[in-house]
Amino acid sequence: MFGMNPLFLGLIAAGILLVAGVLIYNWLQERRVRRRMNTALRKSDGTPPGMTRGRGRIEPMLNADDSESSQSVAIEMAPEDDQLLPHVADEIPDESLSHVVPATKAERLGLAPDPDIECVALLQPAQAASTAALGSARSADGAKPVRWLGRRAAGTTWQVIDATTQGPWYEVAGCLLLANRGGPVSRAELDSFQRLVSEVATALGAPNARIDPAAEADRAEALDRFCADLDVQIGLTILKSELGQIAGTRLRGVAEAAGFRINAAGHFEHAQEETGAAMYTLQNYKQEEPFSVESLRKMTTPGVVFVLDVPRVSDPVRVFDQMRMAAKRMTKTLEGVLVDDNRRPITDTSLAAIRAQVQVTATALREAHIDPGGPRALRLFG
Repeated sequence: MFGMNPLFLGLIAAGILLVAGVLIYNWLQERRVRRRMNTALRKSDGTPPGMTRGRGRIEPMLNADDSESSQSVAIEMAPEDDQLLPHVADEIPDESLSHVVPATKAERLGLAPDPDIECVALLQPAQAASTAALGSARSADGAKPVRWLGRRAAGTTWQVIDATTQGPWYEVAGCLLLANRGGPVSRAELDSFQRLVSEVATALGAPNARIDPAAEADRAEALDRFCADLDVQIGLTILKSELGQIAGTRLRGVAEAAGFRINAAGHFEHAQEETGAAMYTLQNYKQEEPFSVESLRKMTTPGVVFVLDVPRVSDPVRVFDQMRMAAKRMTKTLEGVLVDDNRRPITDTSLAAIRAQVQVTATALREAHIDPGGPRALRLFG
């Protein structure tokens, strides 16, 4: 019997190393995310869990000897200073995740104050109050969103207080978001919120609900830090072959045929048919030039970027699979090349590694009781 060709044996060995490298890389990345989550959550003072924006783009590498293993994959994050992130040398037991307070059904639906991610001031008027009694507080502007919620009686469902809900309100809650992609709420904003709450308390004839701005500012910083490794966006770039250009009219026709529509931000948006919620977007490779119906008639572009905002979509893995297929189809239609941030072609191995990262992030979000695409996620990653 003939012996195996050395080249064939070498290819088998390289394939085994590549698969092993992908598995080890994914395990290390999941361990890294879990470590940082646990470190941020294990607080001695018992305060609610906190979360940090990531700050920059990362390109994980597959550690194998095959030439494909040097392929970088584009995973975008908000700007990051890694020195601010928690780091520990030893593994922290999974039991520390029990420090996260699970969202109640009302919180998951976004219908109740959420003290884990909001500074909540509860007011109990001496007599039932009308919506008008809140005056201009409902429209007060600030860097971070403020929600005013009310209940018609003890134990009833919380409702948003707006022009369509007139009360009477037996309990009122002012809820200031502690952190989002704009960063943590500042001490000055918390002081301003306290003044606003005091004004509303006076108008409602309710005891003034005092907050501790210093403690809430610390909690906001922790919340912001905790979100760092979970604030992930995936980018898949299509560039025209041989440094060519894609005509705007051609791009619009292809995008709309694929189910995209232009949104107010100047991106093509692919929405879920059942809910209308955005799943992923198609953006101009030249970021300084957003798309519009008018500009597409005249412009050309070297390429486009498919972007998936992982925390803001339900079932991120399924959405990534849809985006990946759409990107491959559009790459063929536009006669382009699917590349990473360094203009190197993305292989199926790279796409598998990106998919694994999406899975790790989605799992980490759920373990922190932040359902991807749910009210908590949309507030924290907005």
